[in-house]
Amino acid sequence: MGYYKNPEATKEAITEDGFIRTGDRGEIDSGGYLKITGRTKELFKTSKGKYVAPAPIETKLINHLLVELACVGGSSFPQPHGILQLSDAAREEAATEANRTAIEQELTKHMKDVNATLDGHEHLAFVVIVKEEWLPENGFLTPTQKIVRRKIEEAYVSNNDEWYDSKKAVIWYGW
Repeated sequence: MGYYKNPEATKEAITEDGFIRTGDRGEIDSGGYLKITGRTKELFKTSKGKYVAPAPIETKLINHLLVELACVGGSSFPQPHGILQLSDAAREEAATEANRTAIEQELTKHMKDVNATLDGHEHLAFVVIVKEEWLPENGFLTPTQKIVRRKIEEAYVSNNDEWYDSKKAVIWYGW
């Protein structure tokens, strides 16, 4: 029915036709089923004024053997970017410069493949491969292994201008 003696909160939480606003974003698939694609609070706006939902892009990025975790950001920049943590095997390979070149080439191709599936305003400008591990112990992951977007963005935001100015497709950070 609503919030007790709080019509403003009720109006904010419940639509005029009686549905509850959960904060989830979704789309209806070809079979007519609702598919949850992310959270409204996770959306960010680029400097071009377009909104980007990072979760579906992150899902596409981690769909590669080299990538363990991904966080898409880029609020107030022309295009979004991805910050990646490599899989354990790829981290071992990345210990040598020669292997990093091969990993970089593979991730450049992967980013192009991912971009081909996205709207133009969602295309990733670059991906950053971070050396620091994201763990629950350092606050980058929840105990259930989900990324803590706010913590990741805070940790790397001071590098954004430099990364965008570099015009590189793949950037190694902390290696």
